[in-house]
Amino acid sequence: MENVKDQTTLPFNKVLYSLFILFSLYQILVRHLYIDASASLGIALAFDPFDVKQPWNERPLWQKIWLFVHLAAVGGIFGFGVGFGDK
Repeated sequence: MENVKDQTTLPFNKVLYSLFILFSLYQILVRHLYIDASASLGIALAFDPFDVKQPWNERPLWQKIWLFVHLAAVGGIFGFGVGFGDK
């Protein structure tokens, strides 16, 4: 009975991942700081929202796609911020 996990608690990684996503949305929508927002999105990737004990090769395809799209968004927002600030 000691090994039973409490299913009502959120994992620490998911909370931090969500907070960094929300912070980057705030930076984009309110402050218009695109490079800072891309940094926050990149930091969010460090807090993998999925099972961190599962190796990459064993992850479902939708999780891999999610993480690659997230990474592409980081690069796209960074590129937009560099190009937008270059005018």
